[in-house]
Amino acid sequence: MRKVLTAAEMREVDRLTTEKYGIPSLLMMENAAHAVARVITEKLGGSVKGKSVLILCGKGNNGGDGAALARILWTLEAKVHVVIFGDINESNGDAKVNFKALRLIDRKNPDLRIESVCLVEEDARTWWSNFIYNSAITKIDCVVDSIFGTGFHGPIKGPLDTILDTFWTNLRRRFTDVSIISVDLPSGFDADNAELAGWHFFPDVTVTFTSPKIANVLPPAAVHNGNLIIADIGSPPELMDEQPSRLFLTERKDADSWLRRTAFTSASYKNKRGHTLIVAGSMDYSGAAVMCGNSAMRSGVGLTTLLVPASCKTEVASRIIPEVIVRTIGETDGEVSWDAFTLNEDAIRQADSILVGPGLKATDKGAEKFVREIVENRTVPVIVDAGALWFCNPPDGLLHKLARKKGRNIHVTKESDHTSRPDIALAHARACALILTPHEGEFLRLLGTEDKSLIRDRVAAVREFAVANNVILVLKGERVLVGSPDGRVVVNPTGNSGLGKAGNGDTLAGILAGFTAQAVKFEIDIFETVVAA
Repeated sequence: MRKVLTAAEMREVDRLTTEKYGIPSLLMMENAAHAVARVITEKLGGSVKGKSVLILCGKGNNGGDGAALARILWTLEAKVHVVIFGDINESNGDAKVNFKALRLIDRKNPDLRIESVCLVEEDARTWWSNFIYNSAITKIDCVVDSIFGTGFHGPIKGPLDTILDTFWTNLRRRFTDVSIISVDLPSGFDADNAELAGWHFFPDVTVTFTSPKIANVLPPAAVHNGNLIIADIGSPPELMDEQPSRLFLTERKDADSWLRRTAFTSASYKNKRGHTLIVAGSMDYSGAAVMCGNSAMRSGVGLTTLLVPASCKTEVASRIIPEVIVRTIGETDGEVSWDAFTLNEDAIRQADSILVGPGLKATDKGAEKFVREIVENRTVPVIVDAGALWFCNPPDGLLHKLARKKGRNIHVTKESDHTSRPDIALAHARACALILTPHEGEFLRLLGTEDKSLIRDRVAAVREFAVANNVILVLKGERVLVGSPDGRVVVNPTGNSGLGKAGNGDTLAGILAGFTAQAVKFEIDIFETVVAA
């Protein structure tokens, strides 16, 4: 997991990199430019020789990155055209150094041209039209957006807003296959704000440096990053670790690491890989039980037992993969038996993780009693999903009664490192975590409200709920957020529009059940396991 930093935290990391470790900021700008050059080279087929690259620069450090990039691409024999917005004589520090170096090259080399754009709206609009349609540039292979970086706070105002909008429209009309690369952030993004306040670039790729920023990872802004690439440019990792941010981005290597730790070997045996118990299904929703049972078994767990109401056992057993054990809960008058917990105590005791909810009827009082007893008496991770989440709704939901009965609510007024709060760490480190998996509507019900404005800041809402209720919260949606009782929140950047249909939540719940059972056997942190799942 990689920390997501605010603009201020990123500036602090840059400052400490130079002051504490002696790495010059000019070298870091050079490293950033090389990182972008590598991405452009790959994007253009492995070589930029003879390719036409248009670089749009502001006069600040983001523009300095663009100036360094222009010089690097020129040495690789690209045809580089740089357009600078504003007066570079007003630039400072490293940006000024790179602009000055670029000017010296520009005077002697026809393959590197620099132009400045006045910020008078009508003149600029005419200039852009001439540039796109009448200039000597007959081809543009790549446009680099290096105008604004983390110091920008939107929206883009005045003539520049019109200039860029006009440029974008004309560019797309004439050059339909041009690649767009943004440096650090798409211009128009506010690094610390996921909301979009006005016009912005729409890159194919954003190359950000050291750590992602909030606008890189949270929607709606993050949807417009294109492919996000995080480039290390020289800051020691411990400087990021020292920053107070409690927001993280999960990466492919997190799942890779977890899968390596639980990999099958010649000594693998079903009883060594965990046993998950799933309580799911009803007459109307037998498919939910099938999907979560199948996905649990395919997650690598050793054994999967599926407990379903007797009325849907035939439907489930006829479609489930044969490795899954199917048993009945037992029903009385069409509802789960009130003594279901006692009747299935052996199965509950043998399980290394338990999933309750997919396909269960929220109006089934017997199911509610069964779920309550499982949660209240748990000694292993319990995942509460779908129908069972209804039993957690306030004012008399499971979480509230559980808190009064067992004192599990932990209210934290200050975010602190979980290693110094063993009481909080118990929820995941000792493998008896309570894991809730709501979508947005279910989360609002858990909060006891219909007011969506209360979860506009989804990260804060997830963090507050997870800490206050001592649970791991998986808030499903466009970007899944996973909240820990210690205050960490992890953003999952993967997924696609195919997730917007029935059955995906059941499949995820099954994977969570299978993964957490394996984590218990392999003694892996449960929160890390949920993130990997």
